Amino acid sequence: MYSVGVSDHVMVAHSLRGEVFGPAQRLHGATYVVRAVVSAPTLTADGIVVDIGRLKEELRAVLAPLDYRNLDALPELADQNTTTEFLCRWIHETLAPRLGPTIVLDARLRITLVETPDAWASYEAGMPEATRESRTGHVE
Repeated sequence: MYSVGVSDHVMVAHSLRGEVFGPAQRLHGATYVVRAVVSAPTLTADGIVVDIGRLKEELRAVLAPLDYRNLDALPELADQNTTTEFLCRWIHETLAPRLGPTIVLDARLRITLVETPDAWASYEAGMPEATRESRTGHVE
């Protein structure tokens, strides 16, 4: 399995619903290191999993609307409990289609949000069919 990854960061404010979150129920800030890793069993005809520059650009484009924002006030996140796990899935579902036809069949995307050096969450799933190339020209 081949893997290519990039990282970025995002600074947000939000509050979490539910007594399990204790003081995090109040509005608070968070700075996440965001890692995006694309893995695939094959390479494209160009010998890559995905263009690393494109992956970095698209990740930044997905994070930009969240940066320095109160997530509680964003319409696209209305009524969501923006836990770290939820944000991992939301970033995945927003980023995966943006990667276009440069992704090989059977590719997977893993998003990891690091809250602190010793605490993080991840979400991993396959890429939508519409974003993948056929196997023609791929290298094992």
